[in-house]
Amino acid sequence: MSKAIKLLITSLISMIFIQNLTAQSGIIDLQGHRGSRGLMPENTIEAMLEAIKLGVTTLEMDVVITKDKQVVLSHEPFMNLEIATPPDGMSISNHSKDFNIYQMSYDEVSKWDVGTKFNAKFPEQQKIKVHKPLLKDMIDAVEAYIKANNLPQIAYNIETKISPDTDELFHPGPVEFVDLLTKVIIDAEIENRTIIQSFDSRSLVELHKRKAPFALSFLIEASQKITASEVIALLGFKPDIISPAFSMVDALFVQDFHQHQMKIIVWTVNQEADIKKMAALGVDGIISDYPNRFAVLKQ
Repeated sequence: MSKAIKLLITSLISMIFIQNLTAQSGIIDLQGHRGSRGLMPENTIEAMLEAIKLGVTTLEMDVVITKDKQVVLSHEPFMNLEIATPPDGMSISNHSKDFNIYQMSYDEVSKWDVGTKFNAKFPEQQKIKVHKPLLKDMIDAVEAYIKANNLPQIAYNIETKISPDTDELFHPGPVEFVDLLTKVIIDAEIENRTIIQSFDSRSLVELHKRKAPFALSFLIEASQKITASEVIALLGFKPDIISPAFSMVDALFVQDFHQHQMKIIVWTVNQEADIKKMAALGVDGIISDYPNRFAVLKQ
């Protein structure tokens, strides 16, 4: 089979995945934010497995790049001292940004504990000693868990943590970032179940240019008032998904983007009343720190 035919088949499978994104749950695509940040240490294997146990259809996560070009789960491209403890166990007063993951090998990163500090923002979060995992190790653990428990396949929503202001300081530029991330996803054979999301238009444009076999999602801040036509003009193409802060979403917003055939996955919805409100508005997916609270949709 030629490379072109393989690419065509993969693209068709990805299109089917995008079209059926909401059908997986019977109601809406239920996404665990950073796995299950309200319940387990964020962006860890343990958080992802907990989210699966609670019935999510998609695992949402963030990735950064290490000095030795490894793709690692982390919301910040540095060690956030609010949640991270250095290898010697001592508390430190330095600024978090002094611990730049892009200037650390993965061996160094893996020695930091990111699960035992109390997080006042998430008092229900379990305290366990865990580290930031490689993306490939997280995927392997998730796929093994699903297979062992005869569960449906899970989807992955991966955010590129990248900004023009910090290129080559906290991460590589968009071309190299996309190269490294794409390789992990394709090697794991999950491309037909993967969304790549970003606030950074450059990484999405690069993936679109390559005809990458992933659903592409453009993230929108609450302060960024924007229409469907403006999103298309900004990116130069129509993304599969738009992912706004839920506070900016109303019936007109949903109507606008649905009329332009874009799915809407809202973030980060933690209160049960807001989860019900978003579902009633007809959004296609909801991202939450508390996947256990999705149970309100069954009541």
